[in-house]
Amino acid sequence: MDEDDGQVSALRATAHPVRLRMLSLLTGSEMSAAEVARELDLTHANASYHLRVLLDAGELVEAGEEKIRGGVAKRYRYPHERHGHHARPGRPTSDDQVFYVRAVALELERRIRQRVPGPGPHTDLEGWVPPEVWARACELMTQASLLLHDHNAAPRTPGTVHVSHTSWAFQMRQDPTEQETT
Repeated sequence: MDEDDGQVSALRATAHPVRLRMLSLLTGSEMSAAEVARELDLTHANASYHLRVLLDAGELVEAGEEKIRGGVAKRYRYPHERHGHHARPGRPTSDDQVFYVRAVALELERRIRQRVPGPGPHTDLEGWVPPEVWARACELMTQASLLLHDHNAAPRTPGTVHVSHTSWAFQMRQDPTEQETT
């Protein structure tokens, strides 16, 4: 599989609301399929299936094993530090990205129903800014994302709050009638 195929495969693997939740859950936490199933209220078989899809796409890593009731359970984690927080190389098509965005939108709908009223940044913009402002904004968003990912803890860890953070910023074509380049 070449690099572009790998990027498309990873994008398609993550383009599912359950798998997006798993990636968030496994950022900063190592968990078994049984633990993931309990946390996300899934069957063990369903959790195992989705974990395998993510593992096969290179989105998760095996983080060890634990002995349970005479058997062995694999533990998984999402290596956010390896994937980075900006566009990966490779060229998934716009259709692939739209499929992913739809999955993210469904996940955001679930999360917004759980939000606690109160402060929290919310913003939307389609505009025109100087290149140096765009570069600085991207730098700040990356820093915020790294801060949150690096300090993500296991669910319900004492002294933590349950949060949601999603951002997707990108430069748009100057002329909206231009076709996507491949």
